[in-house]
Amino acid sequence: MKLLIIRHADPDYEHDNLTETGKREAACLAERIAPMEIRDYFVSPLGRARATAAPTLERAGRTARVCDWLREFDIPVMRPDLEGPSRVTWDWLPQDWLADPRLLSYDRWRENEIMQAGGVGAAYDRVTERFDALLARYGYVRDGLLYRAAEPNEDTLVFFCHLGSGCVLMSHLMNCSPMVLWQGTALAPSSVSVFVTEERRPGRAAFRASSIGDVSHLYKAGLKPSFAGRFCEIYGNGDRVD
Repeated sequence: MKLLIIRHADPDYEHDNLTETGKREAACLAERIAPMEIRDYFVSPLGRARATAAPTLERAGRTARVCDWLREFDIPVMRPDLEGPSRVTWDWLPQDWLADPRLLSYDRWRENEIMQAGGVGAAYDRVTERFDALLARYGYVRDGLLYRAAEPNEDTLVFFCHLGSGCVLMSHLMNCSPMVLWQGTALAPSSVSVFVTEERRPGRAAFRASSIGDVSHLYKAGLKPSFAGRFCEIYGNGDRVD
């Protein structure tokens, strides 16, 4: 089985839609995805994800199942260096979250006091349980840290979602802390991450990433990837530093 986890295109967060750049990105994405042989499509209920999916679905003559659990994983937590408004889990300073080795651990990240106070572990479990229930319907049943290949297949499923929720899905497939992906990857708008099952013993499958955050469809069209979701490369160069 192959899974395509796609972040929405360049967002207009104020209106939960896409910018003009995002619309161009979504059109380029459709050129890439629509010709593929896809078993089923799934999409977040939020407008920016649905607008990203729309050109692909229209070109392929398909529809997508709307899944509430694919919505942005925007569980608010208090950032260690700030007083006041809560932030999302992937918006911490590196020197703060890396000070707690538990946040690097698949088994222990949820023990962090800020994660506990925000109920992040329970929210993560709600998403991954629904994800696993869906995969089970397509023949792959979660069994510990692996999947039981009850009905092995080469179907392709596509998920249009968000940076936060996409990292939740990927961390679950790779059995790693979501903080490693939330903080350690820069998934550009409209990027495609691909996971493929690997079955080296009968009935025992694991998902392996063949690409993460791929934006080759943008480069093919001569477009530069958007910056949303990233911070400055050099302090004070005018990009996000907060």
